[in-house]
Amino acid sequence: MVALETSLGAAMNAKIVGSGRETMVLAHGFGTDQSVWDKVLPCLTQHYQVVVFDWTFSGAVKDPNLFDPLKYSSYDSFADDLIALMDELRLKPSVFVGHSMSGMIGCIASIKRPQLFTRLVLVAASPRYINIDDYEGGFDKAAIDGIISSIESNYENWASIFPTLVVDNSDPVSVEHLKKCLKRMRHEFVVPLAKTVFRSDERGILDKVTKPCTIIQTSNDIVVPGSVADYMQERIKGKSTVEIVKTDGHFPQLTAHLEFLAVLGGALGFEI
Repeated sequence: MVALETSLGAAMNAKIVGSGRETMVLAHGFGTDQSVWDKVLPCLTQHYQVVVFDWTFSGAVKDPNLFDPLKYSSYDSFADDLIALMDELRLKPSVFVGHSMSGMIGCIASIKRPQLFTRLVLVAASPRYINIDDYEGGFDKAAIDGIISSIESNYENWASIFPTLVVDNSDPVSVEHLKKCLKRMRHEFVVPLAKTVFRSDERGILDKVTKPCTIIQTSNDIVVPGSVADYMQERIKGKSTVEIVKTDGHFPQLTAHLEFLAVLGGALGFEI
């Protein structure tokens, strides 16, 4: 394992693991950190040079000044950070695996700098969470407002309850993992980030995504209904497929990591 001493890489706890000929970049989602990939890393590093890192909002990042709520009020700045990190690490064109919010961030980055990417793997990703017209995002506006209000009024309580809703409860260790990650986040970052994520609307970028995409969905995800994966597949310009991991919840890499690896390997051409 190589820990990066360079400025952005060091700040974002970037590490390069494995020695495969191809490079894979793993990007975690809202409320978590790079530890969300721990179960799948041993397998992936047998096939790829894997880059893991923490977004600046993560509780694992030491410098609180790195996260500016105004700067990160849209996914564009996250995409710029991703591009800057990949440039700094001098990565060759890579497979990008983005969980949840990072799926859309990877899409935006691939539009800005297509030469950095060979394929996008979008895990439990969504371009919009709020229902509108004939689009089913999974939530009405009042439900999203309620989530944000709950975070504002009693973050500790919300951070205890939310994981039980989005992680398969038959895996209590993974439920606890998410609780710990959420409670490590600086509370002052959570509300602005939640507004950025849950009120985002990136549907308009999908037809600009030209890279091949593998859309990985669980059989039952309260955060992202299956119709969202179908919507993305229809609108992404690059060749895309939808793959289902047979588990409940929003975190297949935690709760069904072997099935997740099997689906990923089937899409990318490696065996677990």
